Amino acid sequence: QDLLVESGGGLVQFGGSLRLSCDASGFTTKYYAIGWFRQAPGKEREGVSYISISDESTYYSDAVKGRFTISRDKTKNMVSLQMRGLKPEDTAVYYCATVPSGPLGGKRLIEFGDWVFAAWGQGTQVTVSS
Repeated sequence: QDLLVESGGGLVQFGGSLRLSCDASGFTTKYYAIGWFRQAPGKEREGVSYISISDESTYYSDAVKGRFTISRDKTKNMVSLQMRGLKPEDTAVYYCATVPSGPLGGKRLIEFGDWVFAAWGQGTQVTVSS
């Protein structure tokens, strides 16, 4: 079973920083992109940022551009999201996700940028207090 394990969430004050990590070492299926989504209460899950594996290019949503930085450690098969200048509207459960190869039947699919993400971690809560 392919696993994505997030860590690093927590409570932070307005303007603070947090670093999220996703351990993808247990994800054995080949994937084409890996990134982060978030879901606030009562809202749809939305894309935050991703890295395309082929060229290591990055993509950010307009909501986080300039404040968040995504990075990948290929040797450890981990991806991180450095979040700075956090705002209360960044409060959400953050999910690590991949674009896996192979059939996508029965999976939750969300299009973001150039990709359709289909594999999800369990999520980590980020709460920003005002």
